[in-house]
Amino acid sequence: MFCYFLKIPKHPAGFTLAELLISLAILGVIATFTIPKILSTQQNGQYNAEAKEVAAMISGAYQQAQLAGSVDANTKSGDLTPYMNYLKYDTSGILIDSHPGGDSRTCDAVNPCIWLHGGGVIWLQNLSSFGGVTNNHMIEFTFDPDGAYSGSSADSPGKAVQFSLYYNGFLTTRGKVKPSSCDSLYSSCTINPNPAYDPSWFSWQ
Repeated sequence: MFCYFLKIPKHPAGFTLAELLISLAILGVIATFTIPKILSTQQNGQYNAEAKEVAAMISGAYQQAQLAGSVDANTKSGDLTPYMNYLKYDTSGILIDSHPGGDSRTCDAVNPCIWLHGGGVIWLQNLSSFGGVTNNHMIEFTFDPDGAYSGSSADSPGKAVQFSLYYNGFLTTRGKVKPSSCDSLYSSCTINPNPAYDPSWFSWQ
């Protein structure tokens, strides 16, 4: 009868300190590149969801205004606020973002803002009305999801999206308006779609 004895090392094989440090360094580099992108994607998704809720609120408010018989060629975006759910009416003069490439929006007595419960702000374009009752006449609303002015005209996650509401109830973004749309501010029907107006984080999908 033969007995075999296995020689067991006194010190089991494992990672050395140098190997652990190298592994941690690699993980740190990966985290540096991936975590900000994950957070940005998450934020963009939240902004997009909030913007679609705002679009639904604008459409609902317009339907209620129509039922109340208060819609005509002189209707402005601010005329729909009685049918909207918001936290605060603001004429303080603060700045918020515009669409990508646009100037800042000022919340003042002429073009006030309404603050929403989630922290976003809707700027009401009260300088213009429908100006007519055809399906190409529109009024506009600007939604800034973070309610803060970025100080930049470049596209960014905090940039606003501008909605265009037509007299027939059709709602779209400024970048996808109907060709030859009408705005009483310019007293003409020369507004055409321009995708550059829409922020990269917004999608109807």
